[in-house]
Amino acid sequence: MATRRRLRFIHAQLVWMLAVIVLLALLGSLELELFFVLSLIGFLIIVELTAPIAVTPTWRRRLPWLIAIGLAVFGIIVVRRILEILPPGVFG
Repeated sequence: MATRRRLRFIHAQLVWMLAVIVLLALLGSLELELFFVLSLIGFLIIVELTAPIAVTPTWRRRLPWLIAIGLAVFGIIVVRRILEILPPGVFG
């Protein structure tokens, strides 16, 4: 069974992601990559704001794995965007 703090964490992330979708839709900039990056930023903020002081629950010990995967995908997105900007003959 999920604890109250875990549910609060999940609800905060869902609210953040919904707000991001609404904001991007209103701005006409709804792209999967942009949504992912903004969701990752929100996730990192929520992880830091809800960090326990003394005892770390077992479910929070798995968060660094999610953060590492998210940062790896972010790195891939950044590299792809840089390669789109560069002229065609730079790397080959």
